[in-house]
Amino acid sequence: MHHLPAAPAVPPAVARKQAQAALSTELSTALAPTCPPPVDDLPTARWLGCVVPKRHARRAVTRSLIKRQVRGAFERHAAGLPLGLWLVRLRQPFPVAAFPSAASEALRAAARTELDSLLSQARR
Repeated sequence: MHHLPAAPAVPPAVARKQAQAALSTELSTALAPTCPPPVDDLPTARWLGCVVPKRHARRAVTRSLIKRQVRGAFERHAAGLPLGLWLVRLRQPFPVAAFPSAASEALRAAARTELDSLLSQARR
């Protein structure tokens, strides 16, 4: 799990439109401000990214289940988490022998338990 206290980048097309809208054809002859306006770079929301590689979860059903569990755990713990970008990445596969079904209740419970422990550690 990774956390960045930042906001997502603005897509290039939106940035170009904003830059074009900010351009003025009038000359500015007024005095320049003596102090630049304050800039608040603190994030204002939480964003979640989820990475579940095929090499760790071969079946799409399993990848979808894990992503749903990540989103659910994030919603449960969101109030205590700092604002910014969050990325949850599956680093190693769940043992296939222990969870033969692609979307078993046991896999749901194991993923939920592990995610809850990770997010409760992140709150501290």
